[in-house]
This record gives sequence, C-alpha cells and structure tokens, in this order.
Amino acid sequence: MPARHPVRWLMTDERQGERLWPALEQLPRGAGVIFRHYRTALAERRALFARVRRVARRRGLVLVLAGGESWRGAAGRHARRGRGVVTWPAHDRREALAAVRAGADVVLVSPVFATRSHPGVRTLGLWRAAAVARGLSVTVIALGGMDERRWRRVAALGFDGYAAIDAWSGPSPLTSRIRSGTTKVVG
Repeated sequence: MPARHPVRWLMTDERQGERLWPALEQLPRGAGVIFRHYRTALAERRALFARVRRVARRRGLVLVLAGGESWRGAAGRHARRGRGVVTWPAHDRREALAAVRAGADVVLVSPVFATRSHPGVRTLGLWRAAAVARGLSVTVIALGGMDERRWRRVAALGFDGYAAIDAWSGPSPLTSRIRSGTTKVVG
C-alpha cells in the first residue's frame, strides 16, 4: 500500500545554521519538514518557523511542528497528539506500537545508523530497525544516518521512506536529481 504521507523528511535543528535554507531547497516537492530547533529562544524560534513556513508553502512541503507551541501554518505535530499529520519517534517496538495507539500517522524509527546529531548513541542496525517497523499500519520512516544510498539498503525492510538532517544540508548529485525529478522517489 503506498504511503499517504511524505516519504522524505528533513529534521531541523540548530546545528544546521544557514545550511537549513539549501536543505529546504534540496527536498523533493511534497516532502516533509519536522521543525525542531528546541534550544532556540522562543521569539527567534517563532520568527524562524515563519520563515521556514514561507519556504515550505512555496515549495509544496508539509511542515510539522515539534514542541509545545501551536503556531499558524503547521500542517501537523511531532510527538504530540494534534490536528493534521502527526509524526512520532520510536526507538523500539514498544514505542512504535505506543505511537500508533497515540494516533501517529507517521512513525520515525531511529537511529538506524550512527548519526552526527546524536554521537555515541547505540544504533538499531538494519535488522532491529526492521523488527521495529514490521507490520505497522502507518507510514514508517527510517531515521538516523540516512541518505539516498542507505535508503536503498533499507527500502525493502518495511520502511516507506527516510528522514535526515545532514543528507539534505548540502548539494549532492543524488539529492539534486531527486529534486529535479530525474530520479524517481519510491515509497
């Protein structure tokens, strides 16, 4: 069954700095953005969200808001119940099932591989990640050290797509081909 929700996602965070803007431009039309920036001061975070919202609207991206705020223009919520697309993190099978029970539309299974954003965190690896994802009735996204090359390794393991920070933060021939439409995004 094809996924009803985006199958490519950008997770934002403060580490990106100005690389956030090219990352948003790298995403294929219809992709999702989970706006985090948890450590940014509230007024600055709100202004940054408004700027990301304008880019998302122009590019046809689905913008999901993480954190406790409810701001205009968010198409959904991350890790909380709400209206619109509800995304939820899961680090094991118990959390994945709890996410589905909580009303998640999209479950992000992580970390599949080592990642710069969470150095030293124990990864799931391919087979444990696949066990977490197996048979879920929602869109399932691989997160953690993901890019298009690694996506090809996990695509057949029950995942509908992937989310990343660094994979979208710089130009690469593959992400450029995805954005231009010369490479088909499966899922």
